[in-house]
Amino acid sequence: MPKFPGAGGLDLQRLMKEAQKLQSEMARVEEELANAEVEGTAGGGMVKVTVTCSMQFKAIEIQKEVVDPDDVEMLQDLILAAINAAVQKAEEKRREEMSKVAGMGLPNMPVKW
Repeated sequence: MPKFPGAGGLDLQRLMKEAQKLQSEMARVEEELANAEVEGTAGGGMVKVTVTCSMQFKAIEIQKEVVDPDDVEMLQDLILAAINAAVQKAEEKRREEMSKVAGMGLPNMPVKW
């Protein structure tokens, strides 16, 4: 295939192959992230939340010692803190893995999420 005249001699066929490769790699990483699990904890590990990197919550574990019927608000705060920690870890892992794929992408291609 001839070089595309307006792109400074850019080989369009090679560019299309690279784009397909990048798309395939992104799909593979997305699938891996859908199954990758991270944990968020609060209260020194008294509350633990497990979530996938596609934001599917898998488990919440609460130690008996943190359950106080006279202080339900503290338990609620710990659960929210653990959820937020898990979501943050999942987002960080997702961003890290997707940036690896974007780094192998097309030259001068902007990366946006």
